[in-house]
Amino acid sequence: MEKNSNIEMITGDPKKAINKLSLPIIASMFLIFANNIIDSIWVAGLGAEPLAALGYITPLFMVLIGIGNGIGAGGNSLISRYIGAENRSSANNAAIHNLILGIIISIFVSIAILIFLEPLLNIMGASSVLNYAMDYGQIIFAFSFAMLLPPIFGGAFRAEGDVKRATIPIAITAIVNMCIDPIFIYTLNLGVAGAAWATVIAHMLSIIAMLYWMLIKKDTYLKYNRESFHNDLSMYKDILVVGIPASLEQLILSALTIVVNYMLTLVSGPVAVAVYTAGWRIVNLGMLPAIGVGTASISVAGVAFGSRKYENLRVTARYAVKVALIASIIVCILLNIFANQIAFIFSYSESSAQLEPLIASFLQLMCLFILYVPFGASAGNVFQSVGKGTISFILTTFREFILVLIFAYVLGFVFNWGEFGIYCGMLVGGGIGSLIAYLAIEFYISRLIRSGDNEL
Repeated sequence: MEKNSNIEMITGDPKKAINKLSLPIIASMFLIFANNIIDSIWVAGLGAEPLAALGYITPLFMVLIGIGNGIGAGGNSLISRYIGAENRSSANNAAIHNLILGIIISIFVSIAILIFLEPLLNIMGASSVLNYAMDYGQIIFAFSFAMLLPPIFGGAFRAEGDVKRATIPIAITAIVNMCIDPIFIYTLNLGVAGAAWATVIAHMLSIIAMLYWMLIKKDTYLKYNRESFHNDLSMYKDILVVGIPASLEQLILSALTIVVNYMLTLVSGPVAVAVYTAGWRIVNLGMLPAIGVGTASISVAGVAFGSRKYENLRVTARYAVKVALIASIIVCILLNIFANQIAFIFSYSESSAQLEPLIASFLQLMCLFILYVPFGASAGNVFQSVGKGTISFILTTFREFILVLIFAYVLGFVFNWGEFGIYCGMLVGGGIGSLIAYLAIEFYISRLIRSGDNEL
């Protein structure tokens, strides 16, 4: 198989490949989350209610992003396994199937969310801020394809080791969104709807750039042309076998946010939801180094599995956890030190000033959650890379939904610790679940090595 520098990198030393892939992926993810935080910062100037409205939309928005990331992971897993097996023609065909599947899913998801948006918001307890939430959500979800397609296309770029092209469009999106957000919100006086329009327009530029490289410039390793495409339903299936569980993982995380929002509404009201909305976005931002390293491991582990180098698979899993844990410890320390300064960016206006000490206290406690992420994220991503998306989904559901909610409910309501108990429960459940997930991937790889399983 003809190789370029990117392919040589991901098929070589797993540690070097993870090091080279991780930083651009982390930067890409940081910029994706920066878009959400930028919206929150500017919307915070409108008051606590508009900010709370974004909190109710956020879980649904993250479902959208999760579907894109999930299908992208499915495409990444399949393509990288073909690259590891040195089957370039099948890798090209898989990349085209990934593109087609992304377009079909983006249309379906957009229609489905728009139909059920208002009932979902009411179920989530957003009735007090429903108008704000609808103003923002209807625009975002009408243009779902703008948020869905970049991570799906990016999965193919990462599979061939070309993380720059998966990152540059996201950088453009973040910069443009940062510049036009205040114009749409305040200068054009569109309020929360203006934040939505700015997000949509910025994401459209990302799609244009990626399609230009794939279909017009045509200088990618993977070829997107009629000659490379041979319709194969099994490829759609293989992508979805990983992509659907990976997407459902984000659905589980979003469902967790919905339930936590509801719990907080019961114990403290909309102010607690606003604090959780702002603070949890920062915590999510702090998780990005670990998630980025885990995402990089999909390509590296997929190639190792495709080439049947199972020791490299073990090296990939362990090294990903090591690097991610070091980064997570540093992030946790920084969040503790600068909690007040970070909280201020969500409470700079007179109408939201009361949120500052509450958000700061939240960050100093919940930054501990970041320390568990390397174990769970790396384990889940390696399972995805070898085509075991269902196992990753089961572990995520057990960790992030069942354990977290059980402990949050017990400490928050049974022990009557209220808001503080809900947060402590999230920490305890997340920690236990992440360690279980890591033990599961170690056991799976050890069994692979012992059995010499040759099945792709």
